[in-house]
Amino acid sequence: MIEAVIFDMDGLLIDSEPFWQEAEITTFANVGLHLTEQDCTKTMGLRLDEVVEFWYRYQSWNHYSKKEIEDAIKTRYLELVRERGEAKTGVMETLRFMQAQNIPMAIASSSYMELIECVVERLAIGPYLTVLCSAEYEPFGKPNPSVYLSAADKLGVSRLKCLVFEDSFRGLLAAKAAEMKCVCVPDPSLAGDPRLSIADKVIPTLAHFDAALWSELNA
Repeated sequence: MIEAVIFDMDGLLIDSEPFWQEAEITTFANVGLHLTEQDCTKTMGLRLDEVVEFWYRYQSWNHYSKKEIEDAIKTRYLELVRERGEAKTGVMETLRFMQAQNIPMAIASSSYMELIECVVERLAIGPYLTVLCSAEYEPFGKPNPSVYLSAADKLGVSRLKCLVFEDSFRGLLAAKAAEMKCVCVPDPSLAGDPRLSIADKVIPTLAHFDAALWSELNA
């Protein structure tokens, strides 16, 4: 029986991957690293410091520290969320469904807590959520399961009784490593990816989540 639900955030609750791509492409261009949108998908699901480290190892730069690049990306991301952030299709309906079942809910994200709080405020979803967890406070980001295990601990629910919603393969790996059930709502770049078969269910959008699927997952 599922006793708690944990959501990833970026790309699942909010269509923020384009914001990350814009912020990363613009910022990295300032240090001579010219990324494409496809390049940005290589680091989907990583913490921001891990994204910066990934590209620094690929092509190092001078004049700006990694922390300065990280802060510049974060600042631009926050601007874009505040300007244009919207809940993805089916998000509000899913939150209301879980609330009606008296299921406590959490966010467990690779994003920094400042970014999580910004998204929660922009989407006005705070009243639905009991716990916010950031991998910022964990020794490792996803696919390490620590942020999901921390969320379960703060919810006071066994990891074996948690259901996760994820959109990235790294996040899916983290959820399964935590021994949690996982519904994958994949980013379009992952459409048809056979690796997603490890999910308990794959649906195209949260609008496809319904009472029948809830019953199936609880069976």
